[in-house]
Amino acid sequence: MEKRTFASIVILFSCLQFAWAQTAFDRKLESLYRNSVATITASELSALMNSGTPVVLFDIRSAEEFEISHIRTANFLDYSSFNTRMVDKFKKDSPIIVYCSVGYRSERVGEKLKSAGFKNVKNLYGGIFQWVNEGHTVVNKTNHPTDSVHTYNRNWSQWLTKGIKVY
Repeated sequence: MEKRTFASIVILFSCLQFAWAQTAFDRKLESLYRNSVATITASELSALMNSGTPVVLFDIRSAEEFEISHIRTANFLDYSSFNTRMVDKFKKDSPIIVYCSVGYRSERVGEKLKSAGFKNVKNLYGGIFQWVNEGHTVVNKTNHPTDSVHTYNRNWSQWLTKGIKVY
């Protein structure tokens, strides 16, 4: 009976620790987001991609971040040099998902896309960090699955709970 109680306490502590970490991450995201672009969760995006629905993914991190890892079908758009001419070839009614590390930079680009007339733009809630934290696959520059994620810097790496942190 004593072993069972100890195991239950360990399981409960682990669950509480995960819930606290997620809540802290959610609080961080709430402090960063303007809520100017609708969000999509990692699980919703995964389901959408698995359904065969055509979706345009834009990874708007730096080239260095993108080369370490990105979502398999993502198009690279550098945040620091972004302008709407870069997306002229895409239809204004295409479902577009933007993401970055946690969603701050991608929300800014999402705002610009909406201002340019794109009608169906969503920001990946929690960015690539949340995508990986939920166990979804990312690929490297040679399109091979990887556990590595560029975390922007040491401070931001605290929000990546799975995978290998690179900065």
